[in-house]
Amino acid sequence: MAKRENDTFKIKDLMPNMLKENKLQKGIDQLDVKEVWAEVMGNGVMSYTDSVYLKNKTLIVKLSSSALREELSYGKEKIIKMLNSSLKHVLITKIKLV
Repeated sequence: MAKRENDTFKIKDLMPNMLKENKLQKGIDQLDVKEVWAEVMGNGVMSYTDSVYLKNKTLIVKLSSSALREELSYGKEKIIKMLNSSLKHVLITKIKLV
C-alpha cells in the first residue's frame, strides 16, 4: 500500500498547478473576461453586447449598435487598460469591435 502524505495544502496554492497541468487556464480566462467586461462597461453597454470572447490576447466584442461600436472605438486603449487592471494581469493587448 502506498504511503499517505500528511502534508496539508491550501487550495489557492494548488489551483495554479492544477489549471496548468489540465490546460484549463484558457477557459478560466474566457470567463474572467466576460465578467470583467460586464463589470467595467456597465449595464448600458451590456444591453448592446451580443458576445465577448478572447482569442490570442485579442478581445473580440460583438455589438448590436453601430453607433456604440463607433463610440467605443475611440477609447480602445483606455478600455484595454481598465479591463487589464480589473483582471490584475495583462491578458488583453487588442480589442476588435464587430
